[in-house]
Amino acid sequence: MSRFLPYNPEQAYLLPPSVKDELGGDHLCFFVDRVVERLDLGVFEQAYSAEGGELYHPALMLKVWLYAYAVGLTSARRLAQRIKEDLPLRYLAGGAQPQDWALSAFRRRHAHGINDAFTQVLEMARKLGLGKLGRVAIDSTRIKAHASRERVDWEQKLRDQRAKLRWQVRNWQKACDADDSEPTGLKVALERAEQKLAEMPQRLERLRKSGLKKRSRTDEDARFLRQRGGRFELGYTAELAVSDDHLIVAQRVTQESSDNASLVPMVEAVKQQCGSLPEQVVADSGYFSVDNLKTLEEMQVDAYVPDSNLARALNLGKRCRGRARAAAHRRMRQKLRSPAGRAVYSRRKAVVEPVFGVLKQQRGMRQFRLRGKEKVGIELGFAALAYNLGRMYAKKHAKKKA
Repeated sequence: MSRFLPYNPEQAYLLPPSVKDELGGDHLCFFVDRVVERLDLGVFEQAYSAEGGELYHPALMLKVWLYAYAVGLTSARRLAQRIKEDLPLRYLAGGAQPQDWALSAFRRRHAHGINDAFTQVLEMARKLGLGKLGRVAIDSTRIKAHASRERVDWEQKLRDQRAKLRWQVRNWQKACDADDSEPTGLKVALERAEQKLAEMPQRLERLRKSGLKKRSRTDEDARFLRQRGGRFELGYTAELAVSDDHLIVAQRVTQESSDNASLVPMVEAVKQQCGSLPEQVVADSGYFSVDNLKTLEEMQVDAYVPDSNLARALNLGKRCRGRARAAAHRRMRQKLRSPAGRAVYSRRKAVVEPVFGVLKQQRGMRQFRLRGKEKVGIELGFAALAYNLGRMYAKKHAKKKA
């Protein structure tokens, strides 16, 4: 008698009739399926007109994309292939096999739908006891744009290119006039050079109107943003507000190079998503300004936002330099110097930075796949929504084990 188990890859049934028998009833795909079935998808459906052919149901597309983002899959082409191969995705697709262009079109179309789904899932999470607004940490990170650094215009570069093209056009015109045989290759090169030269005034005008020193031709909304170490990256700023139990309660994409103007809008976004203001807000020194402190005091939000000198003292244990002239600034310094204030501020890194770590390291959000501010906002919305589903899924499992 053989000691090996039977092996026959050509057998008629490789899988049992029920997917739950193979994956187990607690698999993430079944949780995603149940959550999406409870959502009101009216905003998604309203994005389509009554004309045209039949489309894949929004519930199908939303389920496969949310599961994909939850497991770090952000490519439409790879997702289309995995739907054919992976059992959880085959289950969520209901046996359908949408092509990559259909998956990509769905992701690009539904900015309002994703925001609405994010709000609904946030309400579900709060009913489970997540997303308590006792303390919210706000932070940002730079994410690379889907754009080439080589296809960037700046004034001196365009002037140099224009001068070079004029010189080429003059020389090739002389060569064409001198050669009676009329070489085809030279004429084609001359036509291309003349076309590029004719586009130069328009490119210069667009650069001047943008008000930017450098403008990307691949993604006009992307900006050169300073990274750690002093280098600049062509991309966007992704901002998150995270509750003390690591649930994303607000998110947005901006083009801003600094965070000073983003603190109050993020606090207001938390109120819009959750229906009430957080009791405490913790942010790093990049969000500090006296006006921000005054506004949060008027909103009756207990803020913990140090200036750069105090942040250096808190993080490195050095002496705080510089005087606080405004009353709100002096109150903030006094609060953060107290043991209770230090304890609250020290929670910032433990609350918000692990979320960015999961999104960027585990789920591949180091570079956007779409172009344009609105579309990259959809990507961040998908990533935040899938992250919150993961938190809810973990909470459910913790309750079952308890």
